[in-house]
Amino acid sequence: MNNQYQKKGFTLVELLIVIGILAVLATATVLVLNPAELFRQARDTKRINDLEALRSAVSLYLSTVSSPDMDAAGSCAANYWGSVAGAAENFTGSPAQHANVATAIDGTGWLPIDFTQIPGGSPLSSLPTDPLNPDTATQAYTYRCDNTAKTFELNANMESTRYAQGGSDDVESTDGGDQVGIYEGGNDPGLNL
Repeated sequence: MNNQYQKKGFTLVELLIVIGILAVLATATVLVLNPAELFRQARDTKRINDLEALRSAVSLYLSTVSSPDMDAAGSCAANYWGSVAGAAENFTGSPAQHANVATAIDGTGWLPIDFTQIPGGSPLSSLPTDPLNPDTATQAYTYRCDNTAKTFELNANMESTRYAQGGSDDVESTDGGDQVGIYEGGNDPGLNL
């Protein structure tokens, strides 16, 4: 009779070695990929796309509406507007700064243009806001205009190292604006917002 014992399964040592290798690989992956930076890059990509959509919508408004009003309040040159959460008028400076988190496209949102006047309808269903949109202007979209010259500027602050000033895809200092640490768009990015 042959009573040979056959080993089936893994030993505890073998399992510990495999778990150790997996832990090292997982740690290395997290360090290399840096998920926090990837989330910042995703939010910055949204900011860039949002400002481009706003720029296109304002340009369409200016080119198709017979008497465009770029600031429903009538004080374009003396003000700028921000998509800041919280109570209106919650940040200060010169020119006057108006905070509003409303996303309405009828001139009552944070960007005071009535896009519903565009023949064929507004290209926007609602005004975009910064992905973080805190109670401060640090991470908010801002807008300033010159109602006489029909020029405007839209701004956003990048948070990732990739898109910020000096990053590999720097959009802040290469946008043609006058602020090297802010992403500026519009038909006059030098409006000193």
